Amino acid sequence: MPRDSPCYACAVTRESIRSALDWGELAPLRLRARLVADGVFAGAHRSARRGAGVEFAGHRVYVPGDELRFVDVRASMRHERIVVRHFETETERALRLVVDATASMGFRSKLPSAKGAKLAYASVVAAALARLALAAGDPVGLEFVGGGATVRRVPPSGQGETFERIVATLEATRAEGDARRSPNMLEDGLGVALRGARRGSAIVVLSDLLDLPDGAAEAIASLGTRGRPLCVVQVLDPEEATFPFEGPVLLRAVESGPAEPSLVQTDGPSARREYLARLDGLARVWRDALSRHGGALVRATSADDPVAVVREILRAIAAPITGEAATADETHRSEGQRDAPRGGAR
Repeated sequence: MPRDSPCYACAVTRESIRSALDWGELAPLRLRARLVADGVFAGAHRSARRGAGVEFAGHRVYVPGDELRFVDVRASMRHERIVVRHFETETERALRLVVDATASMGFRSKLPSAKGAKLAYASVVAAALARLALAAGDPVGLEFVGGGATVRRVPPSGQGETFERIVATLEATRAEGDARRSPNMLEDGLGVALRGARRGSAIVVLSDLLDLPDGAAEAIASLGTRGRPLCVVQVLDPEEATFPFEGPVLLRAVESGPAEPSLVQTDGPSARREYLARLDGLARVWRDALSRHGGALVRATSADDPVAVVREILRAIAAPITGEAATADETHRSEGQRDAPRGGAR
C-alpha cells in the first residue's frame, strides 16, 4: 500500500501521536476488563476447544492438517467446499493473544465517541478475553508486534496470577515502531513459539491493519493452519472508520516521526469516497486471506461496546458452518459503520 494512500495516512490533523498511551474512558484496565468479561460470561461454560471428543459440535471449513477421517462428504457437496465434522470436549485450549503496538495504534481522535486510543481499546478486549479463558481453565499467552524495546511477552500459562501479569504488561506497553519500515517486527511478533502453537490453540490478533508490511495478511492468516482457530480483529478509531472531515484537511502518517513527516493535503469530501473504498478493499484482502485458512475477520471501532466485540470474537473462533449462510468469517459492524455511505467502511 503506498505510504501516501488514505489508508496509510490516517486522519491525524492536530497533534502528534504520543508514545504514552491515551487510555481515556478505558482506564483502569483491570476494572474495565473485568466488567467486559462479566458482561460476556454467564455461569459455567465449557471450554471452547474443538477437536475429536464425545459430542458433535457442527461443521467447519477444512484447513491443512485436519484429519481426513473427519471430512463430511455429504456436507462438503452441499456447501461446495470441503468441510469437516468437529466435536466439543471439556479439555483446555490455549488462547494466544497478539496485540499490535506499533505507533499508529496510539491514535485517538477528538471525536466524543472515541473511548480511548486504539491500543487502549485493543488492550481492554485482550484482557477481557484472557479473563474469560482463564476462568474456563484455559492457559493464555500474550505477544506483541511493535511496542518498543521494553515490551515483554507473557508466555502461555493458566496460573492464577496470569491475568494480573497480562494487565500489567498491557498497561506498560507504549505505541512505538513502524512495521512497514521494519518488516522483521511482524515476524518477531508472530514468533516461532506462536507458529508452533499446539493444535486447537485459539489465536486472536488485534490490530488496525493499516500499516503492516506487504504480505502481512497471508503471513498472519497462515497461523490458522493445523486446526488452530484464528480471529483477526481490526480496531479503528471512529474518525478513521468514517472520515468525517469537511473542507481542506492535512493528513499525517501516524508512524512517521517529526524529523521526517509524511503529509498529504486534500479536501475532505472529495477524498472521502476513495478513502472509504480503499478501507473496504483492505478489509476484503484480509477477509479473503483469512477465509482460505479457516480464519475470521471482526471489524470494530474504539467507539463500540467492548462486550459486543468480545462476544463476536468468541463466536468467530468457535462458529460451525450452518446452512447456506455459513461463512468462514463473521464481521462486527458498529453503528457508525452501518451508516457509512455505499462503498464505505462496513
